[in-house]
Amino acid sequence: MASENLPQGSPRRRLSQPSSSCIFPMAFVLSLLMALVLVSYGPEESLGCDLSQNHMLVGSQNLRILGQMRRLSPHYCLQDRKDFAFPQEMVEGGQLQEAQAISVLHEMLQQSFNLFHTERSSAAWDTTLLEQLRTGLHQQLDHLEACLGQVMGEEDSSLGRTGPTLAVKRYFQGIHVYLKEKEYSDCAWEIVRLEIMRSFSSSASLQERLR
Repeated sequence: MASENLPQGSPRRRLSQPSSSCIFPMAFVLSLLMALVLVSYGPEESLGCDLSQNHMLVGSQNLRILGQMRRLSPHYCLQDRKDFAFPQEMVEGGQLQEAQAISVLHEMLQQSFNLFHTERSSAAWDTTLLEQLRTGLHQQLDHLEACLGQVMGEEDSSLGRTGPTLAVKRYFQGIHVYLKEKEYSDCAWEIVRLEIMRSFSSSASLQERLR
């Protein structure tokens, strides 16, 4: 699929693989929350752009808010399960260069912000929690944009149209298609909420490498 056919996200406000077919028990959701606040204890080499501890804490808060946004029991939505084919190997792999890693993380956050910044999303979720999530995602995007300015040169200008970043765009395109096919039902949004939590957890190791 040509990249120009990918949906264009709405511009950000200046503030106003396990598969997704698995339904997460509470204990596992808590483990995802802990993954985002871990400092770099693993063997992977840290990349050069230094994400602040605040960036990680905001990520933890975003995941907690996503957990609080639950409106339905996941078991009620078993018939709506979907494998969105999250590009886990690309996101978790240690082969990404610094500019690629930042571009992937930025794309994930931007697409998540766009997803939860639509009129249909506003109708589906508690408005207070939704606004808190948007604020947190906005803060993380600001952190990453500062990093992008440090490390991305002219030769990296095409990163958003190729490789891992393009895979992330296609992944979110699949989420948008799914929601439309399900007519933005409550269960469809619940499945998507769980999927976004999983994708945030999967990106935690990449964020740690940027610390």
